[in-house]
Amino acid sequence: MRFWLGIVLTAAAFGQQREIGADIGYGFYRNGSIYSAEGSVDAGIRNRFAAGIDLGYEFSKYVSGQFSYLYHDGHPFLQGQGVKADIQGQSHALTLELLFHFQPREHRLRPFVAGGAGAKDYVVAGPEPFPQPIPQIAILTTNDVWKTVFSVGGGVTYLLRAHMLLRAEFRDYLTTFPRQQIVPAEHNTARGVFEQFTPLFGVSYTF
Repeated sequence: MRFWLGIVLTAAAFGQQREIGADIGYGFYRNGSIYSAEGSVDAGIRNRFAAGIDLGYEFSKYVSGQFSYLYHDGHPFLQGQGVKADIQGQSHALTLELLFHFQPREHRLRPFVAGGAGAKDYVVAGPEPFPQPIPQIAILTTNDVWKTVFSVGGGVTYLLRAHMLLRAEFRDYLTTFPRQQIVPAEHNTARGVFEQFTPLFGVSYTF
């Protein structure tokens, strides 16, 4: 994390181009499962809209650094064995990334790939279900959980006019299972990597 932060701060001091933008999209989840002697249930986050901001520094013709914040309005849930329950919540992802462009900054259309890491906060905004729907397998709690997150993806920017970019991209945000929020019952097992597949569209201003 300190390595990525150093890159961004160096770019801020010496970079030739900076960028600030906002985007909106939709988060589709690949969720996990909880296994028990009584069977298994699906556990994860509901698919909902996403929105964020990006702060970028382009310190060469082909490489830039970026800090991104992404909000996702997804609710933790348990589903299976005739039960479907969730609890109101959302997530906040903070990442530092490197973007590798396939064309120099002079080109109007610039595809890129990106990757980075950071932290993601799974936040609960509503009360626990009462009674808990399947406590013998798992429960939903009001615990907020910070997880290390990795992001990978790619996209394209289009120079609409001087200093204004249109941007379309696809990101995959990966974390481990938030077991302190979706809690398996004793002797049960939670498995799965949570992946938030997120297409995003936005506008950026360069200076």
